Amino acid sequence: MRAIRIHRSGGPEVLQLEDVPIPQPGPAEARVRLTTAGINFTDIYQRTGQYKSHLPFTPGMEGSGVVEATGEGVIEPQVGDRVAFAMHPGAYAEQVVVPAWKLVPVPATISLEVAAALMLQGLTAHYLSHSTFPIAPGQAVLVHAAAGGVGLLLTQLAKRLGAYVIGTVSTEEKERLARDAGADTIMRYTDQDFASETRRLTADRGVHVVYDSVGRTTFDGSLSVLRPRGYLVLYGQSSGPVAPFDPQRLNAAGSVFLTRPSLGHYMADREELLERAQDLFEAVTTGALKVRIDRIWPLDQAAEAQKALEGRHTAGKVLINCKAP
Repeated sequence: MRAIRIHRSGGPEVLQLEDVPIPQPGPAEARVRLTTAGINFTDIYQRTGQYKSHLPFTPGMEGSGVVEATGEGVIEPQVGDRVAFAMHPGAYAEQVVVPAWKLVPVPATISLEVAAALMLQGLTAHYLSHSTFPIAPGQAVLVHAAAGGVGLLLTQLAKRLGAYVIGTVSTEEKERLARDAGADTIMRYTDQDFASETRRLTADRGVHVVYDSVGRTTFDGSLSVLRPRGYLVLYGQSSGPVAPFDPQRLNAAGSVFLTRPSLGHYMADREELLERAQDLFEAVTTGALKVRIDRIWPLDQAAEAQKALEGRHTAGKVLINCKAP
């Protein structure tokens, strides 16, 4: 089968398309013939060596497709079932072996492309808004990169929960997308100082929570716009990692909280995973949640797809078509 392999850390050029043996499922595993894989900043962090991975490896932490074989002891899913998964490596390929408990059944009302687009980013938006900081009606939230893959979904979920949503974006087109997703106020951080504007919008009270996937360039400003006992939820670092800092700053900012969550800790077992996924699928089916797919790239152009995401030239979800030509 064809798969993207990384033999050394570096730029997009280290993504190499190769022919590799078809993997065989072991006990409690299933092999999925992939239709679609999602591209995420996690993949870029692993490619560059920011997140350590054992070399060589096939990147890609989410995908969707059809179960082709199961290992010993697997009751569900069954061969022929449509499934999707997140938080398991190897999705930039035509086939992948995944622990059976991580495979989410995809209902007939959801396409495999949308299912792949909902996995890592949709589940992330769900746990951020429902668990890390459970949003309550009337609360003010700031969403950075509000037109990104997570940002668009998180904005919609926050509005469903009754929040006043302030979003930051980089372009006029992304401003339109964030507004369509329900953001009450959108700022272009290239034109405005988001911290001072957020303070003005909240009459200097600050927001209850900041969802920050940008990291280094937004961290100080994000910390400064929290109201006392507010939450800074740092769930990414697209601009680079945050430098070490004195925890006393959290006290000075109003006894605020800082957390660096990961999806893996919020889908700790199959019950929690299915609950989140089914909630998302139901919202999409009823029209309460809309998934924007920016573009679907062929497998042999995975490097170009990562460059587009890394350069912030995308709005919505970036996918790879994994099907054999």
